[in-house]
Amino acid sequence: MVGVEGFEPPTSCSQSRRATKLRYTPVSPDRYGFQNIRGRPAQGLQSYPRAPGRSIGRRRLCARAGACETLRRQRPADTAGRPARDGRCRSKCHHGQPMTANILDGKKLAARIRQDVARRVGNLRAAGGRVPGLAMVLVGHDPASQVYVRNKRRACDEVGIVSHAFDLPADIPAGELYELIGELNRDDGVDGILVQVPLPPHIPGATVIELIDPGKDVDGFHPYNVGRLAQRVPLLRACTPRGIITLLGETGIDLHGQRAVVVGASNIVGRPMALELLLAGATTIVCHRFTRDLRAEVERAEILIVAVGKAGLIPGDWVRPGAIVIDAGTTRLADGRLAGDVQFEAARARAAWISPVPGGVGPMTIATLLQNTLEASLRHQGLALPPERLQGSA
Repeated sequence: MVGVEGFEPPTSCSQSRRATKLRYTPVSPDRYGFQNIRGRPAQGLQSYPRAPGRSIGRRRLCARAGACETLRRQRPADTAGRPARDGRCRSKCHHGQPMTANILDGKKLAARIRQDVARRVGNLRAAGGRVPGLAMVLVGHDPASQVYVRNKRRACDEVGIVSHAFDLPADIPAGELYELIGELNRDDGVDGILVQVPLPPHIPGATVIELIDPGKDVDGFHPYNVGRLAQRVPLLRACTPRGIITLLGETGIDLHGQRAVVVGASNIVGRPMALELLLAGATTIVCHRFTRDLRAEVERAEILIVAVGKAGLIPGDWVRPGAIVIDAGTTRLADGRLAGDVQFEAARARAAWISPVPGGVGPMTIATLLQNTLEASLRHQGLALPPERLQGSA
């Protein structure tokens, strides 16, 4: 270790393991220009070492340091941003105030995506192409499902996608639903098929999903599409996980090597979310009902995504300082308010970025559905190139 800054050379009794323990000398972050102590450029986050809250020597950067323009410009040694025991940042640029996470506004981002889809649909129509069509099948009269389908139909109208409504009674025989899906598969005017879940108990959801043409499976639930995602050649991707990846892009953080923890292992969100994170190069862990120490896994997460549907499941003090928190859970409380799976206010005081409920993941799911429908239509009309294997993923 001779010549390495911050370490002493071996002692004369170097054969003794006890005597040759390296003595550590703290290294100023300014001296190395925000590189790690081995002199290699910091990975992951460009403006501070590797990930929020990572240490430089024994100095720990404030989790918000990467978002602080003052610190990026000046990088003074005396504003290293060491968080105090009371949770307050001592950096001059924060004036000793408690950290407050940046909000990942899914509404604003979803609005931009909708505008882009509307523009592309308009261009397709102007070029003489066929306008995309989306068939939405609702079985029964579940109030929440009726709201979801109504919002999706309204979104289609806003961007110029033709929506085909099929509202079926709850007691419809499974065979009749299967026949309808077969007809929609053969209909050239339908580019996407969405069957709203949950379905009545007498209709097996897995069978319904597998009957949908994978090229029209805009929900991204078909085993073919999930398998393509696992093989790193995605075609149509599950809407919520893809929307979350788009939302994470707003942080400007490179996901490669980040420790990502997904809480929840459902087929709709948790499992495809893990595949999306692997595709993005993150080191991914999935927690489920058999996880022995959920708190320990959450506390280590640099990126935390929770999709269980149990209000307040994750206490805010479990969140790692500087983490990115995506709350994909939604529960309607007795007073009518919507609550997420993460205790928002407490988590907001520790995280660097956090998505709210409502207004975070929900709008992104619908916006991604519109993206999937447009992309499916372009493929059906021969106007899109086949997907290529993504490079640089795990």
